[in-house]
Amino acid sequence: MRHTLGLSLAMLAPLSAHAEIPAAVAAPGETIVAAWHAEGAQIYECKAGADGKLAWTFREPIAALLLDGKTIGRHYAGPTWEHADGSAVVGKVTGNAPGTTPKDIPWLRLEVIATRGSGTLSGVTTVQRINTQGGRYDGACDKAGTFYSAPYSADYVFVKKGG
Repeated sequence: MRHTLGLSLAMLAPLSAHAEIPAAVAAPGETIVAAWHAEGAQIYECKAGADGKLAWTFREPIAALLLDGKTIGRHYAGPTWEHADGSAVVGKVTGNAPGTTPKDIPWLRLEVIATRGSGTLSGVTTVQRINTQGGRYDGACDKAGTFYSAPYSADYVFVKKGG
């Protein structure tokens, strides 16, 4: 079952006007604070697993948060989203749905577990990652300690409980 964010998301940013939000990622009853596009990379590290075999392991995201083509913040390990006004949130995944293609990282719902500052992101309780493109990597992992940067883009929707 999918829910539609509706017109309010389309008015905030040039995201997909009628983004279909899977139930696992939806934040029903929450109000949109901001919605920004992100361009960056998902960083993977070649590591030995419990079985001793080398495999790519997700390490961290590195992305610029954009509004009307201008950088207004950044997204990095934590996962953390930080606005240029100094406000920031850290999230923990509480729901996910597959990306549109096998090369796309999943759509996510993240509960905010830490906040900083008193700007745009203060009061945000949930972050949604939607409209993902790219970011997955499953290639050969031959040398422990090497890194791979998989380009990706996504839209992040910041919401809060209540009105």
